[in-house]
Amino acid sequence: MLHGVIMAGGSGTRFWPKSRKNKPKQLQNIFCKRTMIQETLHRIKPLIDTNNTLVITGSSHAGQLKKQIPEIPDQNIIIEPVGRNTAPCIGLAALYIKRKDPHGVMAVLAADHLIKDEREFLNVLSVAKRVAEEKGYLITLGIRPKKPETGYGYIQYGEEILDINNKRVFKVNRFIEKPEKEVAEKFLSSENYLWNSGMFIWKADTILKMIEIHLPELYQGLMRIDNVISTDKEGDTIEEVYSCIENISIDYGIMEKIKDVVVIPCDPGWSDVGSWNSLPDVLPCNEHGNVITGKHIGIDTTGSIIHAPHKLIATIGIKDMIIIETEDALLICPRERGEDVKRLVESIKEKKMDEYL
Repeated sequence: MLHGVIMAGGSGTRFWPKSRKNKPKQLQNIFCKRTMIQETLHRIKPLIDTNNTLVITGSSHAGQLKKQIPEIPDQNIIIEPVGRNTAPCIGLAALYIKRKDPHGVMAVLAADHLIKDEREFLNVLSVAKRVAEEKGYLITLGIRPKKPETGYGYIQYGEEILDINNKRVFKVNRFIEKPEKEVAEKFLSSENYLWNSGMFIWKADTILKMIEIHLPELYQGLMRIDNVISTDKEGDTIEEVYSCIENISIDYGIMEKIKDVVVIPCDPGWSDVGSWNSLPDVLPCNEHGNVITGKHIGIDTTGSIIHAPHKLIATIGIKDMIIIETEDALLICPRERGEDVKRLVESIKEKKMDEYL
């Protein structure tokens, strides 16, 4: 059986000031009528029943999330007391799935990704489920790169090992961290590099075995939790374990260390919409190359991203800028500095201006 695991604990700091601590981007409807978590859940419904979908989130926005996705049973919403990156999150979800379905396959997805071709996506998930069940591989989905993107990690793949329903499955040679532009350009011109989507498919018991081998301290903590699931000690034990486990990603902790990792190249119109700069990839530009949401009037304004739901934004003679207006804050920066919004949020934290977080 295929189970969904939606990771919904991110803070979305690069979408400040729209994304806030109590309502990060996965709980926002920046791109369409539904919020991103609602879109993610709607996308997988044809393949994965809501009763078999787990949502992992943080305590600061669990209440808001439950209101947005009432179709998910309360017991399927797992609250992490503090964020510890993806390895603990995925390991925790695997415990619950294995308990319910000892041979269950889990599709690990982010709550805040955009996928335009849902039919293609579900087709790829179906093939990945079959590969996980029949071969026991750890599977990641790789996206055919469209440009020399420096904001994504990359996957270099090697020999083809399977072809199922016209979906080719390849051995992973290595994972590469976010590259410099010159390196990304070389990857783009090569035929065996893919964007790392951060979406994974594997058996719950397989990933737990890999955690036992490669992250033994995390495994010990997970076993403490496993022993008290469905008892009155469950919440306190999760909090105790999370207070001392390492903050580590599944990529670094597991995927980069083992041989039985495969990738399925695909092109489902995916974007991780990681910052304001990604909006031109997912929303239409006007005749001047601007992405406008809300109220704007401009003269000689080109290549800019303007989000103004409350006030009229008027511009003259600007090019390649980001202007984001909310009720209590205004962000203005060059598009080339869009990734630095995360640094700006850190500065707000340091100045203890918590009302703007």
